[in-house]
Amino acid sequence: MMKDYTFDDYKNLIEEHLMDFIPDIDHKSITLYESMKYSLASGGKRIRPVLLLAACDFCGGKREEALPYACAIEYIHTYSLIHDDLPCMDNDDLRRGMPTNHKVYGEAVATLAGDGLQAAAYEAMSRDMFFYFDDIDALKRRIRAAYEISRGSGCRGIVAGQIADIAAEDKSCSKEMLDYIHLTKTSALIIAAVRAGAQLGNADEETLENLTVYAENLGLAFQICDDILDVEGSEEEMGKKAGMDSINKKATYPALYGLEQSKTRLDNLTQTSINALKKYYDNAEVFVKLAKDLAVRGK
Repeated sequence: MMKDYTFDDYKNLIEEHLMDFIPDIDHKSITLYESMKYSLASGGKRIRPVLLLAACDFCGGKREEALPYACAIEYIHTYSLIHDDLPCMDNDDLRRGMPTNHKVYGEAVATLAGDGLQAAAYEAMSRDMFFYFDDIDALKRRIRAAYEISRGSGCRGIVAGQIADIAAEDKSCSKEMLDYIHLTKTSALIIAAVRAGAQLGNADEETLENLTVYAENLGLAFQICDDILDVEGSEEEMGKKAGMDSINKKATYPALYGLEQSKTRLDNLTQTSINALKKYYDNAEVFVKLAKDLAVRGK
């Protein structure tokens, strides 16, 4: 089933339905809606929702039924970016080549837009469950998927990663702490996407574990790639100001290991990610190609 669908096919499906699960907002709150839509519709790779749909397909599920969860995880990712960019966090002025949300709407509205997107994610998932009260197995799969997304986005996931990232600024950082920051801040939501899709597809335990190994290593590789680009890339290439990690004294792989060792680790993580799915190669093209493309991007 996956053989007929490419990364771009999944991404186009996401773009087509991304606004479907945003609640209707009273005209008195139109600024909030515009702020939410501004960041949500500003482009992006859509890696997390694509991985969720692909994992659902991969495990025998129906991609259309996974759309509320795929859109929900993109809402959560987008809210996290809005909050990350705030002056009290990373203080970024550009995101995806556009002014960050708080630069357009102000800090208060941007904060509330992030809150609104997070709430919309849980509304999308819980509303979908209403249709499956008479199908207990399907309902269980959806509850498991929502759990995976909740776990990856909360105090054991991206929130934990953000606070650890802030705490590590301008301090000596160990390899273990750096891995923890990136496992929580970046890998956690990628793992959640893959596991949620697999749960919706009713994956067996072996497949779920292999997909988890893939996602964990992909997430770390993705972060190292971003760290490298922050040193070597341009503002045009990144869609945001380059060199901000150094300015903000962030804990990064290049800062700890240097560029060459970081690139070697990127290669190793990419290969580990791909190897996790070696028994499924005939049906894992989307996953394998994504890992390889990320590795090339960081070179």
